[in-house]
Amino acid sequence: QLQLVESGGGSVQSGGSLTLSCTASEDIGSNACMGWFRQTAGEKREGVAQINGGGENPRYADSVRGRFTISRDNAKRTLYLQMNTLKAEGTAVYYCALIFTINGYCLRFPRDDYKYWGQGTQVTVSS
Repeated sequence: QLQLVESGGGSVQSGGSLTLSCTASEDIGSNACMGWFRQTAGEKREGVAQINGGGENPRYADSVRGRFTISRDNAKRTLYLQMNTLKAEGTAVYYCALIFTINGYCLRFPRDDYKYWGQGTQVTVSS
């Protein structure tokens, strides 16, 4: 069973930066659409960003566009989320997700049918 492990969460002051990583336990090639989600207690999980299997066509939620950057290194089986100019409302547990698709295309954003999920990493932004 494929596993995803996130890392890089932590505490940062408002305006600061963090980079999250998500590493797959086995080779995922370029046929995996991958994304980042976040969730706070009592709230619905929010799609933050996603990227096609080949690293093209990144998509972002309006709330993070221009501040967050999603990328991936398939050779390292790793997905990244560079988060700049963090705001207090960015405090959440961040999850990475993966689904194998034809040619790795994600198509719609955000997808609601990801098959594999990480355990989450906490990001806390203090004002």
